[in-house]
Amino acid sequence: MIDPLAEVVTLLQPGALFSKVASGAGRWSVRRSEAGRPFYCAVLEGTGRLAVDGRPPLLLEAGDFVLIPAAFDFTASSREPPTGNRKSPHAMRDGETRHGRLTGPADVRMIIGYCTFASPDASLLVSLLPQLVHVRGVARLSALVQLVADESRAQRPARAVVLARLLEVLLIEALRSASTTSTQPGLVHGLADDQLAAAIRIMHEHPAKPWTVAQLARSAALSRSAFFDRFTRTVGVAPMTYLLGWRMALAKDLILRAPISVGEVARRVGYSSASTFSVAFTRYVGEPPTTFARNTNARAVADSGVKARPSRAQYTGS
Repeated sequence: MIDPLAEVVTLLQPGALFSKVASGAGRWSVRRSEAGRPFYCAVLEGTGRLAVDGRPPLLLEAGDFVLIPAAFDFTASSREPPTGNRKSPHAMRDGETRHGRLTGPADVRMIIGYCTFASPDASLLVSLLPQLVHVRGVARLSALVQLVADESRAQRPARAVVLARLLEVLLIEALRSASTTSTQPGLVHGLADDQLAAAIRIMHEHPAKPWTVAQLARSAALSRSAFFDRFTRTVGVAPMTYLLGWRMALAKDLILRAPISVGEVARRVGYSSASTFSVAFTRYVGEPPTTFARNTNARAVADSGVKARPSRAQYTGS
C-alpha cells in the first residue's frame, strides 16, 4: 500500500545543513529571523522556552522534539526570558554552544539543527504539513536526532546518502508521532481521519486515474458534499486541488529525475496527451515542462558552489 506521508517526505529530498548541541544557563534569549528553512530541536535535559511568531510560547522539557518545516521568526530562551543586555553565545571547548551564564551547570541542553529541502516543489509539499510539530516523550526522536548530529559531524563514506535517509526517517517519525494530536489542516491531519485517509491513499496509489469528487467520496464512504466539506476543512484544500498539486509534484520529480519523454510524464500523472499536460503544467508552474527542466538544472549548477547565507540572530542574556 502506498504511504502518502512517506511519499511527500521522500519527494521533499531532505538534506542536512548543520546541527549542534546548544545549552543555556541563567536568563538568556536568542531570536532568529529565517527564510523558511526547516528547523528542528530535541531537548536533552532541563527546560527552555520557544516562541514562534504568531503562536503561544512553548515550554520545552527533556524529551521534547520540535519540528518547524518552514521556519521564519522565532525566539528560544530560558524559561524566564531576560530583560537585560545583549550577549552573544560562547563556543565551549567540547564544541557546545552556551547561551547566558558561562559558568556552572546548564539549565537546558538541546540538539538543534537545520536541514534543506531540495525538491523544486518544496513549498507545495511543506504546505501539506503542520506548521509546527511538538512531540513529547518519544525517545526514538531524540535517538534519531543524535544519529543525525553524529553523522553530520563525521566525514565517513556515503555521508550525504546516510544523512538524507536519516532525515527522512526523522521527519516521518515526527509527523507520525504528531498525527493523532495535530489539529492543523494538512496531510497529517487528513491521514488521522480514517475515511479521508482512504481517499488520500487511492489518489497517491493511482494518480493517473481520472478521479472525480464523487468517486473519492465513495472510497471514503461519505456523501459527495460531506466528503468535499470534510476534506477541505481537514486537509486545507479541496480534493481536486490536492490531486492537481500532487500530480504536478510527481510530474516535476519525473521531469528532473527520469529520462522519459514529456508524453510519458503526462501519461503517468493522468493526462491524455503531452500537449494537454504541457498546457496544465505551464498554467500551474508558470513555464513549460522543458523550460522548467532547463531552468531548474541551471539553477542547481549555479547554486552548487554557493553557501547558504547564515541567519540573522539577536542575542540577549544575563
